[in-house]
Amino acid sequence: MKKIIIPGIVAGFALLILSVAGLYATVWIFPGIAAQYFDPAFDMQSSRVMIYYLHPFIIAMALSFFWARFKAVLTGSFITRGIEFGLIYALVAVFPMMWLIYGAMSVSIEMLATWFILAVLQGLIAGLIYEKLNP
Repeated sequence: MKKIIIPGIVAGFALLILSVAGLYATVWIFPGIAAQYFDPAFDMQSSRVMIYYLHPFIIAMALSFFWARFKAVLTGSFITRGIEFGLIYALVAVFPMMWLIYGAMSVSIEMLATWFILAVLQGLIAGLIYEKLNP
């Protein structure tokens, strides 16, 4: 259990930093995409902002559990295994979810692209952290 929780917490902090940095980068680099968040489809209640900050830890713990169960299947070097893990996560979980969101919500493909890129980076970074802490 310790090999799941410790790497999950470490990855959670790394993904939190990535998420906040990604948010600021999106606002700075793509202000048109950032303006879409003012659509009524997005809940702007400050009472729910903690959900945003807890999300990286939830993802990190889920991926840490998945890593512990799946790592034996991955072969190759440190970087190869971490990247492969991130790409598998993107293809199995992220892409189908983005497809569903695009079909069900009024969001632009550009916004979905930023979400997809962030999720792929989350998977890659988490995979590298898990490979280092729980090889």
